[in-house]
Amino acid sequence: MDKILVTNEVTKQFGKYTALNKVSLEIPKNSIYGLLGPNGAGKTTLIRIINQITYPDSGEVLFDGAPLKPHDITMIGYLPEERGLYKSMKVGEQALYLAQLKGLGKAEAKKRLKFWFDRFEIGDWWNKKILELSKGMAQKIQFIVTVLHEPKLLIFDEPFSGFDPINANIIKDEILKLKANGTSIIFSTHRMESVEELCEYIALLHRSEKILDGKLSDIKKAYKKNIFKVGVEVENGDMFLKELETKFEIKSSNYVAEDRQLDFTVQLPSDSSKSMLRFLSENGNVNHFVETIPSANEIFIRTVESKGAYE
Repeated sequence: MDKILVTNEVTKQFGKYTALNKVSLEIPKNSIYGLLGPNGAGKTTLIRIINQITYPDSGEVLFDGAPLKPHDITMIGYLPEERGLYKSMKVGEQALYLAQLKGLGKAEAKKRLKFWFDRFEIGDWWNKKILELSKGMAQKIQFIVTVLHEPKLLIFDEPFSGFDPINANIIKDEILKLKANGTSIIFSTHRMESVEELCEYIALLHRSEKILDGKLSDIKKAYKKNIFKVGVEVENGDMFLKELETKFEIKSSNYVAEDRQLDFTVQLPSDSSKSMLRFLSENGNVNHFVETIPSANEIFIRTVESKGAYE
């Protein structure tokens, strides 16, 4: 699999404080890669290294198969959590200036800005000052100038901060379109629902070290505990439940006599789901039999807590 970015044992210290300790990551091309971790885990330091704002003390960073070089910054777009727009400048003037800093000629920059301003239906903002805009409105401008030069790699740090749900969905859809058009994306967030919706791969940093990484679907499979939620229609739920408890590990249950509906949660030994389903089918009508897969949020909490106190 081709990689847009690779970090090999990247280490960074600030005095006696270790911000990153031998962090190695492989970020596939044309993917959305979630960079997760508690505050102080090292995410921001790693992002700053990728953007060459600071440099590692040891280790290496490869961009598109070669050592990261200063000119590679023109192929990287970075939307920081702390926004950096000049509040007293007009929107159009500032967007044009930032586009030219990324290497676009003035005419091409104007053309691309018109496309994005029309796309977001914000053409009448051109002569407004940033200080006249709401946080969400300013966020749209920041998003536009981040993607305008069509970089190979985009880094979004909490991109939905300041957005209402409708505008958050608009930005989410734009991120998915960018990925569909071949852009590789690093996505740093504390919003686990966004990770579920967008990320194919994740890495979890904690106390300056990588403690988990891989394809999200594979990680979920590795973290599941063979717990199933079951619904079955039976004549005598109480008696049937007692029989179940002699055969299986029932975690919770509820029986509604008038509907003859027994719902329960069960943890099964490996490779025993078929035998249980067969037993249920022989004794009642099965309405649902669904394995519970841990969410990204559950995996995050379980993994961090297993490494010590959450800080």
